[in-house]
Amino acid sequence: MLGMSDIGVLSAHLLSSFQKELFTRLAEAGHEHLRPRHGAIMAYLTAEGARASELSERSGQHKQVVGTLIDELERLGYVTRLPDPADRRAKLVVPTELGRDQIVQAAKIIKDIEARFARQVGAERFAAFKEVFAEIAGR
Repeated sequence: MLGMSDIGVLSAHLLSSFQKELFTRLAEAGHEHLRPRHGAIMAYLTAEGARASELSERSGQHKQVVGTLIDELERLGYVTRLPDPADRRAKLVVPTELGRDQIVQAAKIIKDIEARFARQVGAERFAAFKEVFAEIAGR
């Protein structure tokens, strides 16, 4: 198949199938309003919260995109904005109870997906793949 050995194509296929399974299973767990685009926030959010600028940096998304996604997630009830105790002029994006549940559910689903991949190719090969992939991705 033309292009199938291209790392960009392979990465896109992996991301697409990963997101499809993750968000399908999240919907089944009660998070049917979330979409893959929301991962740019939820994947980088901690229980303590983070500033929008930090989320932008972590996700590699433009600040305006992050702001729009935070607005959407706030309307959906996944996050709230609170004053940052370290700087009252700044706001922290903090997960709500619904957001914390999504974070826990996503972690379980991701662990399950990765365990399946490890069974598919072998634990050592999968661990090496993740290590190399992270190195190449600069993470």
